Amino acid sequence: MTRARTSYDEIDSPAVMRQDAAATGRALRLDRIARAAVDGPPSLEYDDFPHEVAKREIPVDEAASRIANALRLYLD
Repeated sequence: MTRARTSYDEIDSPAVMRQDAAATGRALRLDRIARAAVDGPPSLEYDDFPHEVAKREIPVDEAASRIANALRLYLD
């Protein structure tokens, strides 16, 4: 006579499940998220960010320029 299978037949031991959960937590960097949650929101005051942030340059190569000119999209 065979025993009926239940949904918990394949569950690992509590120690193995705890190790899996700890590894998942490390992979998700939950400690960093927990610190960020209790630190509060970042400041929106101008004095906290007094420097100018330069915009990145986006180079337009020759081939892209020719295509844009052919489509009458003038990129300067």
